[in-house]
Amino acid sequence: MKFKAFLTENGVNLLEKRFLPALDKMGKICHLYLNRDHAIFLHNLLNGDGVQSIAQFRKEALFDDYRISSQNEDRIAFAVDISLLHRALRSSVSICTEFGNGPTANRLQIKLVKKLPPNSTQPMPFLTFETKGYKSAVIQDVPISKPLSRAQVLELQTALDMAQDLPQTLVQVPDLNQLQNFVDRMRHVGELLNISISKYGDLHIQISTTLITLGAEFQKLLVLGERADAPSEDQNLSAQTRSARAILRGDAQSVQVSVKHFGKSLQCHLAKPDCAFYGIAPQGSCLTVIFQFFIPGSHQMDKSISLHCRLPVLDQGSG
Repeated sequence: MKFKAFLTENGVNLLEKRFLPALDKMGKICHLYLNRDHAIFLHNLLNGDGVQSIAQFRKEALFDDYRISSQNEDRIAFAVDISLLHRALRSSVSICTEFGNGPTANRLQIKLVKKLPPNSTQPMPFLTFETKGYKSAVIQDVPISKPLSRAQVLELQTALDMAQDLPQTLVQVPDLNQLQNFVDRMRHVGELLNISISKYGDLHIQISTTLITLGAEFQKLLVLGERADAPSEDQNLSAQTRSARAILRGDAQSVQVSVKHFGKSLQCHLAKPDCAFYGIAPQGSCLTVIFQFFIPGSHQMDKSISLHCRLPVLDQGSG
C-alpha cells in the first residue's frame, strides 16, 4: 500500500490552526482513513465508548498531487496519536516558513513509509512529513499503528455509513461560547445533563441533583428538518412544563448525556465552524452535533469539509 501527497497552504492552515487542536480535545488516539477522494479523522467509531467525532475532508481541501494505492480498493486506515501528528506538522511548517517564502514554498510532502527504528529488528510504519530545501531535507516521522486489515477497514466504513444518519429535527445554536460558559458552571453541580429538542426550535438543557436544579433554554432557534408551530397556550408556562408537554405531543425528544461528553463536543469550536446544529437521533439513540463551515467570504456551505459528533446517551429519556 502506498500514499503520498503534498499539503496545500489551505490544508496546512486547516489542520495546524483549526482541526488538529479541536480533534486533540476529543481524544489522544484517532483513526485516519484515506481513500481515493477523502481524508477522514475518526474518533471512537470502532468502540462504542465516548464521543464519536468524524472530520471529513475532500482531498482537494488539504492536498494536491494526491496518490493512494492499496489492494483494498485504494483504502488505507491506521491509528495515530493526534498530539504527535500536530507537533510534527507544526515543526515542519516552522521549518518551511524559516527556510522558504511561506508554508508551501518548500513543498511539504506527507507519505506512508516503513522504517527500522533504533534498536529494533522489525520495520515499523510511519506517517512522514518531508520538507525539501535548497541543500537539505528535513524529515519528521510520526509513528502509526499497523494499517487496518481489509475486514477492519470494512468495519470502519460500515460504522462511518451508520454515523451519517441525520436527526429528523436539528436546531441551530447561535453562540457556542454562551453554551460553553453554561456547561462550565454545570460541571460543579453534577455529571448528567438532560437535553430536550423540540420541533418549535427550542433547546432545553437541565442538570438536577437532590439539592439543586439548574437549567437553560434557547427558544425560537432556526430549525432544519421537521418543524412545528408552538401552541399559543404554552407560552406562559415554565420551560420545564413546556418541554414536558412538547414531549407528550410527540413534538420533542429528550435524552440524558454526560456533562463531560457534552463539554468535549463544544471543544470543536477550536475548528472555527460558522454554525452548529443539535439534534436527537431517531429512537433517542444519540445526541448529534453538526458543525457547518462556509466558503470564506460567503454564506455558502463549504461541502469539502464536514465535522460532526455523536454523544452516547445514558438514558433515552422520552421521545
